[in-house]
Amino acid sequence: MNLADKISSSKTTPKLIYDVLIENQADGTVKATLLGLPDCQGSGNTEAEAIEQLSQGLQNRLETAKIVTLEIETPKSEHPWLKFAGMHQDNPLFDEVLGYIEEERKLLDAKMEESHAKFSDEIDQEFKELGITNADSIMKAFYLKQRNQSIQTNNNESENLL
Repeated sequence: MNLADKISSSKTTPKLIYDVLIENQADGTVKATLLGLPDCQGSGNTEAEAIEQLSQGLQNRLETAKIVTLEIETPKSEHPWLKFAGMHQDNPLFDEVLGYIEEERKLLDAKMEESHAKFSDEIDQEFKELGITNADSIMKAFYLKQRNQSIQTNNNESENLL
């Protein structure tokens, strides 16, 4: 791709929008500076005069210049984690460590499953005590949400008492 393909110049004259820094000076005047082009400034007795002078100066400057968009391809970089890929391939303990990790995950999954089953049984028991025998998952979820909100409200009230 040549440079001409990377630079585009608009054939139309669209309006350009700039951010302008307005500063009140010690002598009572106002200075307007085009952000991004600090040498492009205007000043006047009022904010409007300073902006008008800045605008005229920028327009005069652009009569002999143009604004183009330059497209630059970013350099291809290696994924930051790629350097760690395969770092343990020759480690004789690696498979053993993976086995321990997998075993630990299975134990954690079993504990979570047991906890979920116990929790579900508690909710079923509470429903039974309330006389509700045919609750579906949505009803249980709604009940659980209400119960948690009640617990949270009670906890907040207890904290306020302390």
